[in-house]
Amino acid sequence: MSLPIAVIGAGLAGIACARSLRAAGYAPVLFDKGRGPGGRVATRRGKAPDGTALQWDHGAQYFSARDPGFAAALAAAGAVPWPDPRRFTGTPGISSIGRILADGLTIHTARHVTRLEGGPGAWVVHHADRALLHPLPPETPAGPFAAVAIALPAPQAAPIADPFIPALAARCAEAVYAPCWTVMAAFGELLPLPDTWRSTAGPVAWAARESAKPGRPSTEAWTIQAAPAWSREHLEDAPETIVAPLLAALGMPAPLVATAHRWRYSLVEHAIGTPCLFDADQGLGLAGDWCLGGRGEAAWQSGTALAEAIIARGFAGPTAGFPRHGSSHDR
Repeated sequence: MSLPIAVIGAGLAGIACARSLRAAGYAPVLFDKGRGPGGRVATRRGKAPDGTALQWDHGAQYFSARDPGFAAALAAAGAVPWPDPRRFTGTPGISSIGRILADGLTIHTARHVTRLEGGPGAWVVHHADRALLHPLPPETPAGPFAAVAIALPAPQAAPIADPFIPALAARCAEAVYAPCWTVMAAFGELLPLPDTWRSTAGPVAWAARESAKPGRPSTEAWTIQAAPAWSREHLEDAPETIVAPLLAALGMPAPLVATAHRWRYSLVEHAIGTPCLFDADQGLGLAGDWCLGGRGEAAWQSGTALAEAIIARGFAGPTAGFPRHGSSHDR
């Protein structure tokens, strides 16, 4: 039997990698710092002052699917057309796509991977509770793993890979990201705006009425995403200072509730132009949308490509009795 394969990151790239590995008979084990799988395929939930349920898709808004494999994955996740027949979202929130596609995979959530040690056939993943990262996190080791797939944003992947595959890790610097400030707001009345709003000028790039999406609550809730240039200019601003200028840009009234979330690595503006990076001798590779382009489909294709590279290389070893360490956040 094969030793398990560690997959660091449970966004679309990590999920695609793990699903392909599992289909080939391997036992992937994922680690992710989030509370659940999906990464930027995320839904935030809250309550209005009167207790009414609220939710916002505050990361990815929808997906297009030209690749048959990704189209099949979206169909398997129950994705539905929105805001037009060529694009798709999940119900009752877009996070359902990641959750359904990750079903049955072994995932350690709320775990921040701090470093690797070892080598092929004996990799050890050191991870820590993401709530205890400062000043120094108590680390937990997990392994051994036959190989490791790092499916994180390029700036986060590079320091983990650099001690072992420095030439490949250096390529992470070629990827360029735009940050994004996102405001989630709810209002007591229907606003006189179209259901979706897009602009190439000003502080707001995109806004969407959440209740216009299939299967959402009827409350007047909006997701507002700032433009890349504005987000860069205000990258280190406090979240509470972000809400007012973005609402003002759309002429919105005072909200019932509002909060802001910063995506430091949001949209890939420049990809490195290769499906994935993999060192067959080390059994260590990298994948993500930053390899192919700023789309969910690109993340899926990259994770699948890395799994195919791992499978083609082939890793095997005894599994009986090897130590399994991890968090209590397993799926």
